[in-house]
Amino acid sequence: MHRRHFPRALALLALVATAATAAAPGATAESPTPATTQLRATIDTILADSRLSGAQASVVVVDTSTGQTLYDRNGDRRLIPASNTKLLTSTAALELLGPGHRFTTDVRASGKRRAGLLSGNLYLHGGGDPTMLAADYDALAAQVAADGVRVVTGNLVADDTRYDSTRLGPDWTWDDEPYYYAAPVSALTVAPDTDYDAGTVIVHAAPADRASAPPVVTTTPATGYVRVDNRAETVSSGETSISIEREHGGNTVVVTGQIALGDEPASDWVTVWEPTGYAADVFRTALHRHGVRVLGRTVLGQPTPETADPVARHDSMSLGELMTPFLKLSNNGHAEVLTKEIGRVLSGSGTWTAGLTAISEYVADTGMDTGKLRQRDGSGLSRRNLVPATEFVDLLSAVRAEPWFATWYAALPIAGQPERFVGGTLRSRMAGTPAAGNVHAKTGSLTGVSGLSGYVTSADGRLLAFSILLNNYLTASVKSLEDQIAVTLAGFREGQTSTARVAAPAVPETPRTPEGVECAWVKPITC
Repeated sequence: MHRRHFPRALALLALVATAATAAAPGATAESPTPATTQLRATIDTILADSRLSGAQASVVVVDTSTGQTLYDRNGDRRLIPASNTKLLTSTAALELLGPGHRFTTDVRASGKRRAGLLSGNLYLHGGGDPTMLAADYDALAAQVAADGVRVVTGNLVADDTRYDSTRLGPDWTWDDEPYYYAAPVSALTVAPDTDYDAGTVIVHAAPADRASAPPVVTTTPATGYVRVDNRAETVSSGETSISIEREHGGNTVVVTGQIALGDEPASDWVTVWEPTGYAADVFRTALHRHGVRVLGRTVLGQPTPETADPVARHDSMSLGELMTPFLKLSNNGHAEVLTKEIGRVLSGSGTWTAGLTAISEYVADTGMDTGKLRQRDGSGLSRRNLVPATEFVDLLSAVRAEPWFATWYAALPIAGQPERFVGGTLRSRMAGTPAAGNVHAKTGSLTGVSGLSGYVTSADGRLLAFSILLNNYLTASVKSLEDQIAVTLAGFREGQTSTARVAAPAVPETPRTPEGVECAWVKPITC
């Protein structure tokens, strides 16, 4: 898809920009005002940092009220955007599915029913909900029991056919497979907590009551679907060094290392090899807890007959509400589910291909030139995603006209706000600066890749859209450079200049975390 005609609102915006430029002598790109000249010099100074030596940088800043480009460094250069890709996926989802869209998980019965006996199969019908908790499956089981079902002579069938059976993105690296940020995608899944990292289980290792004994290992939620190979040891004293990792191709989780007596349990999020079976196991256990016996086996991946009778139902939170955990915590699984859901709703095909095609058509309608970018997944985990900064800024400028914009803008991480579901991945960044509580932006992190794209209100009240993409650096992190640019933009005021030497603004250092981590809370590897 290539660039399409701008919507009427954008055409009017362009006319306003032209008029504003004509009315403000010296405000053109060829002849910028002194304040804009100084802004550009300051950003140039930041990008001259030695950490970017040999790296690539693409930075664009636009005044959304006039359309004036205040800064452009390699704006048309295609770079890996990491989780900035979620800007495309989230806006397309809100437009194409609607903020009120919900995922439905239901239970249906086929066969004859008499006096609590179902002579047939019980179907757990997945609707793609990435927020399903063990408690939600328990509530479904309670509904089944309340409906009078006591014994099922047939099978428990887990129907995940709303989406295809391709679980992992085609470009995802194999060594990411065990980690929660690369969880397999299924229309039936389980999230272990209200971060909603669907398709994962939290494994806890607590010290035993004596030295030399293995730690006590449990999971959240409790499930027999994951097998634990406990090779760790409880020690009388010393540093706790527990490693928890799932073996490739199965659901054996190996626990190694040591934990000291009296220490707090060590915990880690681990992906589950087949989330459909995981969901079925949690649900089957819940049925048993509520007095419903299934005599047959668990069968995965068969469709529910159209004639099956509804027995129980659970509806997810609305898509508008889901935007908060999705964007604040940069949840990769949510992005991939939304991509497949878009494909399913618009074309009847719950695949990455169908979803990405629809996303491309939507962002082209906003004014992005999709002939100059490539999107390979919904989350940005693929290193084959390539997007120029100027295209991100085009999208950021255009979606301000959408009726759901306020919901989406509020769901973006907000700099320097310590609450997890407010500040999100920016919660410990830019605190105590003019950018704190001001910058709403999407972060992005892969090894050697960092990005920050979103909005900042300047000191004279103008909403600026910006995109900062940094690639191919060798240092551990360049996020402080992104922060310096954002703080500079927050302090920018047209018509005000200083004779002081151009220098990067001072910003508080983000607490050091392992390479690739953009979250400010403790969670393994990345987010």
